[in-house]
Amino acid sequence: MARVASLFSGSTGNSTYISSGNTSVLIDAGVSGKAINEALINIGATASDIKAVAVTHEHIDHIKGLKPFLKTTGAMLYASSKTLEALADMDKIPAGIKTICAEEDLDLGEIKLSRFATSHDCEGSSGFTALLSTGAKISLCTDLGVMSDDIRACLSGSDLVFIESNHDIDMLKRGPYPPELKVRILSDKGHLSNNACAAELPELLRSGATRIVLSHISQHNNLPMLASNAAKRVLGAMGAEMGSDYLLYTAKPKDNGVIVL
Repeated sequence: MARVASLFSGSTGNSTYISSGNTSVLIDAGVSGKAINEALINIGATASDIKAVAVTHEHIDHIKGLKPFLKTTGAMLYASSKTLEALADMDKIPAGIKTICAEEDLDLGEIKLSRFATSHDCEGSSGFTALLSTGAKISLCTDLGVMSDDIRACLSGSDLVFIESNHDIDMLKRGPYPPELKVRILSDKGHLSNNACAAELPELLRSGATRIVLSHISQHNNLPMLASNAAKRVLGAMGAEMGSDYLLYTAKPKDNGVIVL
């Protein structure tokens, strides 16, 4: 049995839990170590269960609690070479922690992690796939301004995908952010909009993704209902029905519960 949970999602912090058998990993640790510990307890897990933390990139909403969490648990750190360099420069890696460059797969027995490159405004930004001993494939793809064919190939065949649906373009343009930040978000090194995310979903569904979690939803430039409606509209146009052909979730900032595969 596999258990997956979006512990935290959005600009206030990101962390995703994946467990298969006796092996568990986190993708990102973007809130305090204490908050991660409490979230794990709330889903019936503990910090000591975590064998590795995979980090997508070094922005604070993905690494805020990384150093204390690694120091407490002794979990391995898995990230691209550029991200590992940035984390070392920021003093976010405790002494004695094993670091593994994500240019190689990380095989933990019941979970095999693989990295793919994403387009974001930092070097070495990553998404991850997890192949489980149960046969399930889980992919996480957030914090990217544009999809590529290489990313689509990596996501293909996933049973469950966490995919960014960050902003509604009209809300962003009318919203309170300064012009330079709006330009950054809308760029190819920013974040996926609801429409850009929705456009990817038919092919994901055709390739096997029956569970989709719309993730990293902006609290200032989006609404879960808008993200969900954009996704349902595109999937409905291909004749897919929610509940029978696919399950769709919108990730809240926290307390999203557990998905069992």
